[in-house]
Amino acid sequence: MTENSAVQSETLNIVTWLTALLTRHSKFGILPDDVLSARLSTIALMDIVSAIEQAELPPGSSEAIQLYQRWLASQSAGSTNLHLAWFNLGVAYTEAQDRPSAIFAYQNALALRPDFYLAAINLGNVLEAVGQTDAALQTWARSLQPDETRVTLLNNRVRLLELSGRLEEAEQEARRSLLVNPEQPDLILHWVHIRQRMCAWPILSEEIPGLSTADMLRHAGPMATLALSDDVGVQSEACRDWIARKTSPIPLTLSPQGGYRHDRIRLGYLSSDFCSHAMSYLIVELFERHDRDRFEVFGYCSSPDDGSDIRMRVVQSFDHYRQIRDISDEQAAQLIRRDEIDILIDLNGLTAGFRPQILRSKPAPVQATYLGFVGPVPLPELDYMLCDATVVPPDRAAAYEPIPLYVSECYQSNDTNRRVGKAISRADVGLPEQAFIFCCFSRHYKITREMFSAWTEILRAASNSVLWLAHDNAWSEANLRTVLARAGIANERLIFANRTDPDSYISRLRLPDLFLDTFPYNAGTVASDALRMGLPLLTLCGEAFASRMASSLLSAIGQPEGITTSHEEYVAKAIRLATEVGTYGTFRAKFSHGAWARSVGNIGRFTADFESTITSLIK
Repeated sequence: MTENSAVQSETLNIVTWLTALLTRHSKFGILPDDVLSARLSTIALMDIVSAIEQAELPPGSSEAIQLYQRWLASQSAGSTNLHLAWFNLGVAYTEAQDRPSAIFAYQNALALRPDFYLAAINLGNVLEAVGQTDAALQTWARSLQPDETRVTLLNNRVRLLELSGRLEEAEQEARRSLLVNPEQPDLILHWVHIRQRMCAWPILSEEIPGLSTADMLRHAGPMATLALSDDVGVQSEACRDWIARKTSPIPLTLSPQGGYRHDRIRLGYLSSDFCSHAMSYLIVELFERHDRDRFEVFGYCSSPDDGSDIRMRVVQSFDHYRQIRDISDEQAAQLIRRDEIDILIDLNGLTAGFRPQILRSKPAPVQATYLGFVGPVPLPELDYMLCDATVVPPDRAAAYEPIPLYVSECYQSNDTNRRVGKAISRADVGLPEQAFIFCCFSRHYKITREMFSAWTEILRAASNSVLWLAHDNAWSEANLRTVLARAGIANERLIFANRTDPDSYISRLRLPDLFLDTFPYNAGTVASDALRMGLPLLTLCGEAFASRMASSLLSAIGQPEGITTSHEEYVAKAIRLATEVGTYGTFRAKFSHGAWARSVGNIGRFTADFESTITSLIK
């Protein structure tokens, strides 16, 4: 036997002995403790790792944990690879859901090797999981490494800072990471959207060497792009880029090509927003009104259970409610296939919570996207995008993927049972009694530099007016006030509405005089809420779905006077309405409550149109 063969044989024997110890004697009772410790003290860490692998133990098994513990106890202070053993033990504890012990193990690994950045990443993740946000951020900050490793730590800090609402710090850390490596599409997406949320204009700026504004726009992500560009082609490219990076095709589809033959059409709705979310407030009555003689309705839910009344209504509206939050995409797709769903309607689109891999399995023979995302969703397995002829005119339909399918005069479902809170006065919410109140309750990421410039023009010309916006975050509010001050407009003419409950939010829409819409991403649910309460709305209509939502609503209620097609027309009309009492009175009279109820709010007619359209999809 050669010397090399002898070494291999000895190693094999050690690993075999350890494997037997793991699989047959989980409590290590085969040898007295002192004998076992003496033997383990002579064994290399890699032999321990090999034995655990050969034993095919489940992640986080008590046997593996105990073996690492005993090996560490047998080693002297100067032994090599102690930091790796503590790291492996931390991984095992994490898998076993023993987070306090995992924290202890990772901390020991870092005490032995302060530059061991993998341990820092894992320690920060566990600290985050137990709610120690600041400790996680400090761990990652202390562990910043040379360029090739520091990006991961920076990006973890960006993610957690953003989740914690610390937007300015998140934006700064994202910039630092991009300065190290500008070719990070996922980070570009977050950086752009954080800047949008902060109203940190210009959103797209060439301050990162190697990162052009074109690159930023391409990687900005679906939601951010809707508020950056009114070009359907630009939106499609950003969406296609996201889908290519986040999903993968599946060779075999689950549903049969010929579909099914059921007495009732099995209609499935897929969403992560069956909770207190704008989408649920719009669609719940459609679920409730579906004709059960013709449809059997399934809900596939990955939403958090927020205990809200609207969630309870949504869940109770389904004939079959399926909770898929805690199962894999593959398992969810298989569940939909077993239910033999005829038509699956995704209500997320390219928004937070979207689970595209479920759709990529094609678990239903017909798949459509609706309501959640108001732009192209170029996922090959989607057959249709449910919309109307205003948001996607027939002559522009070819620009969209999937195929636009018109469900009714107005694409938007609405709930006629929405509760309205008690009546409140302007004084109750800090508004001046005699001023003309412009308002916009959209999220601040929809407010562009160009749109806010239009609003400052309007305020300057309509001297007895104020602008009432929704409270969003401290940075956007400070930036908007700064821009207003530079335009020479007094600080008190910009008022931010405090957050409130859904019923009170609806009630206070009685108070303003005119809703100023955003562009290129219009208000959707909020615009409908305003019209429901008889609040006049002024919109700027563009080319893409997102910039035509309010135009669809206004057209449906028969008030095209609220639609403008240029910046100049938008500004001029707002000024005229705020300064000419007679003109405003005539305009407002057309937005009575009856206008909404007869059109957009006619959920009976909408349900009939919707059902007629989707029934036509069953061959």
